[in-house]
Amino acid sequence: MSNFLKIKNKIKPFKKKITIEGDKSISIRWALLASQSKEKSVATNILRSEDVLSTLNCLKKLGIKVKLTKKNCEIRGLGLNGFKSKNQILNAGNSGTFGRLILGLLIHTKFKNKIYGDKSLSKRDFTRVIEPLKKFGANFVTKSGKLPITIIGTENPKAIKHVETKGSAQVKSSIMLAALNTKGTTTIKAKKSRNHTELFFKYLKIPMKIIKKKNYDLIKVNGVKKIKKLNYKIPSDISSSAFFIVLTILSNNSKLVIKNVNINPSRTGILKILNMMNIKIKIQNIRNYKGEKIADLSVISQTNIKPIKCPENLNSASIDEFLLIFLLAARANGISYFKNLSELNEKESPRLIWGSKILNLMGIKNIMTKSSIKIFGNPKLKINKKINIKNFLKDHRVFMTSVIAALTFGGEWKISDKDAINTSFPSFIAKIKELGVKI
Repeated sequence: MSNFLKIKNKIKPFKKKITIEGDKSISIRWALLASQSKEKSVATNILRSEDVLSTLNCLKKLGIKVKLTKKNCEIRGLGLNGFKSKNQILNAGNSGTFGRLILGLLIHTKFKNKIYGDKSLSKRDFTRVIEPLKKFGANFVTKSGKLPITIIGTENPKAIKHVETKGSAQVKSSIMLAALNTKGTTTIKAKKSRNHTELFFKYLKIPMKIIKKKNYDLIKVNGVKKIKKLNYKIPSDISSSAFFIVLTILSNNSKLVIKNVNINPSRTGILKILNMMNIKIKIQNIRNYKGEKIADLSVISQTNIKPIKCPENLNSASIDEFLLIFLLAARANGISYFKNLSELNEKESPRLIWGSKILNLMGIKNIMTKSSIKIFGNPKLKINKKINIKNFLKDHRVFMTSVIAALTFGGEWKISDKDAINTSFPSFIAKIKELGVKI
């Protein structure tokens, strides 16, 4: 079977209701926290992507009982510091979330444990978690701060103080997980980012205090002796939903309702950006579930998209959606400007660079620097040429963004590495077909 996708026709008008798979960030965090309880935890709607499966497989190697059925996932942990982690070799696959967060849980084991990943993950920076975790007393063996990494923990981890400046939820979460294994109070001055870990800690009643400032959060976490079970119904992923939001906006005479989407305020930067671009999304049936906000999103096709000078304070809350936002800027009537986006190039592929490449191939003028991009929109753009997307380190978001561009702007596209979706959104193509597309 060929590992590329060919798209020759734009999507036809549709009116549908769909449900998207479970949130990846929440799925991985649920599994890690469940592994720290001695009770059985059960999750429904867990995302069955390669990243989550890598997490579950590594937990099994660490002695955790994991049972994955058609309906749910059950984990029975060994309590805090309970990993059977003597000289394990753990394959994180493509998951930066698991790779960085598991290091926080391994700081208490005195044995060597080695973590490695695939080609893409092995290019990504891990010094951002290594440096704060060293303060706890753990030691690391690595070349240039990248995978593979060997961690040698300490029997007496110390509470620390750390300033997190990148707006990385993975760094913040890794430190918070490490803090569970300490005596005393760990303090993190963290640039604002996703707060799923904080909400889990609050629900689990882990001693924690958060002081919210304008540009950062001051988080104080105390060590604990045990964690209670964590039964959880995982909401749909807004980052995955975003592909279908943008697909609908850029299509003709279409309407889509996406059910049970996580609209955590630390993840909804894209909705605020869309609103600034004169794009209206109806947020319906809002409810609260164990600290997370969930709603149904109603989207219709829209024209007259306004250009945007994107506020930097929305970068963190929309970091995974910028490739899609660039497509909207391509259709806007004017020039859009995005800055301070160097973090995009620390993802599975250098995404800022790839965003510019895709726009160039489409015929959209843009000017890119190391951390910014200016996009000259063309509302009348129609693509009548062949476009080939390849060599993007199997970045699932590059693949899926290219599919959305092909279905809405036209042209004849050949997009390589369609198995890239397995890391985060295995049912992506099936969901596209639910809207009537034949690919």
